[in-house]
Amino acid sequence: MKIDFASQTPIFVQVQQGLEDEILSGVYREGEQIPSITELAASYKINPATALKGINLLVDAGIVYKRRGIGMFVCDGALQKLKEKRQEEFFTQYMLPLIQAVSYTHLTLPTIA
Repeated sequence: MKIDFASQTPIFVQVQQGLEDEILSGVYREGEQIPSITELAASYKINPATALKGINLLVDAGIVYKRRGIGMFVCDGALQKLKEKRQEEFFTQYMLPLIQAVSYTHLTLPTIA
């Protein structure tokens, strides 16, 4: 995961998205521990409160859970939730505008022989 300090995306959201990417790619599997707030803050040179805010987004979404005094772990079913979330985001961000543009312009697809 890399933090882009020049990005318009808030740092805590980048933390959330980066950890989501790592779960989706298999870096962290369901039931496995993810880096602590302190580890994230130190490795990305960010404020621990910012790292915590990003992690809390994942907790609220049911992607990770906290075990008091032990750490943060990937929830069972997190991979499927993330896949569904990303599919919905892809549809909303890319497919829906495309479908609307085709509808507005009355564009027809060429037939392929």
